[in-house]
Amino acid sequence: MSNFASALIDWQKRHGRRDLPWQGTSDPYRIWLSEVMLQQTQVSAVIPYYQRFLRRFPGVAALAAASEDEVLQLWSGLGYYARGRNLHAAAKTIVQLGSFPGSAEELEKLPGIGRSTAAAIAVFAFGERAAILDGNVKRVLARHFGIEGWPGEKAVESRLWARANAELPGSGIETYTQALMDLGATVCTRAPRCDACPVRAPCKARKARRTAEIPAPRPRKVLPQKVVTWLILRHGAQVLLEKRPPVGIWGGLWSFPEAPARDVDGYCRRTLGCEVGAKKELETLEHGFTHFRLQIRPLRCEVSKQPGVESPGRLWIDLAEAAQAAVPTPVRTLLERLP
Repeated sequence: MSNFASALIDWQKRHGRRDLPWQGTSDPYRIWLSEVMLQQTQVSAVIPYYQRFLRRFPGVAALAAASEDEVLQLWSGLGYYARGRNLHAAAKTIVQLGSFPGSAEELEKLPGIGRSTAAAIAVFAFGERAAILDGNVKRVLARHFGIEGWPGEKAVESRLWARANAELPGSGIETYTQALMDLGATVCTRAPRCDACPVRAPCKARKARRTAEIPAPRPRKVLPQKVVTWLILRHGAQVLLEKRPPVGIWGGLWSFPEAPARDVDGYCRRTLGCEVGAKKELETLEHGFTHFRLQIRPLRCEVSKQPGVESPGRLWIDLAEAAQAAVPTPVRTLLERLP
């Protein structure tokens, strides 16, 4: 066992996190659920979602039997909705297989499970000796071993994977893996607390006073902006929601219809089958994605005549119910602002 792994294991036993709701179990379903939710999301945000999911879907069979709308409704607000859709798809695959895949190699074949997530599940559920490399672990390894460059670059990531595999201990893999996660999440953060780090002495970035430079940040670029007009169509206590396509942003969620800003009346008549009366522009919302920023211009419209029959993928729904549906955060924000 390397000095690095040994020091982390000792530190974890004294200072690591041991009270998270997904710890203390070897149930692969619970571990898988937590690992997927924790992708690109902080622990504090995940905990209530994790607990609600388990109450509604206590096992993989219950999750597989649910509708996508039910899954996305519980996921709503957690972001990165492809994770929820992939979770649902993977549950169906697991049920078809008849049992939970028992190795990192097999787990990686499931929708939404990459190399690092598969390894984490295999470590905690089956005790497999496998290396993880999430964002926090990349930062720990890059600083400690002086691996320069942006971790998103293929060459840099390859070096980090090689180091992650080289440091795996022959025993205590669960404790070591949790230590890496905890160190990256609580000590070796973007603004590191080097005084609390169990491996600070040999850390190359600390010794060179370059913890702010290693690892290198993602290259900055100006994000393009997309502007959309959302129609908040009101008829009494109801609003119209439209289901988004299964792929793309907010895939499968319910949202307000998007319309050309210059011909709202014509769009509503031709496409939505309703007549609109008074209109009012509401406060613009902005929402950031990885590759662009979305500027949402909401237009509240009073509907004087609803279509006699609802179109597929469109739903007139009471305001109170709409806010509880599978909707993205900006839609819920607008719904809550409506009188």
